[in-house]
Amino acid sequence: MQGNLPPEAQEKIEQLQDLQETAQQVAVQKQEAESNLTEAESALEELENIDEETTMYRNVGELLVETDYDEAQDDLEEKVDSLEIRLETLEKQEDRVQQQFEDLQEELEELLGGAGGGMGGPAGPGGPGAGGA
Repeated sequence: MQGNLPPEAQEKIEQLQDLQETAQQVAVQKQEAESNLTEAESALEELENIDEETTMYRNVGELLVETDYDEAQDDLEEKVDSLEIRLETLEKQEDRVQQQFEDLQEELEELLGGAGGGMGGPAGPGGPGAGGA
């Protein structure tokens, strides 16, 4: 079917596929950031239930290194802040990619609707622009 499409339409389809791949990558990164944020917030909450004099350790690569309460708290708070910013950035990126996808999809529907007439039928909302040449 793509062999019958004009080169501009084929290019827009490729761009849509690229955007879809980007959206999937952003979704995976967002899910990972959400998971890490939940874990860091849980650790911070758990830290509030621990006596400040308790001996604590943190992972440094493959090692556990002794740390004090204030340092552990500061590290976790910094991690939570960083992950919240990362998550906010990913959400904005996700919105931008979604908007680009929708815009490109509309352009493709207009292009196909103007070229083939019947191609835009199932799209529904593209109806007002189809058929008025």
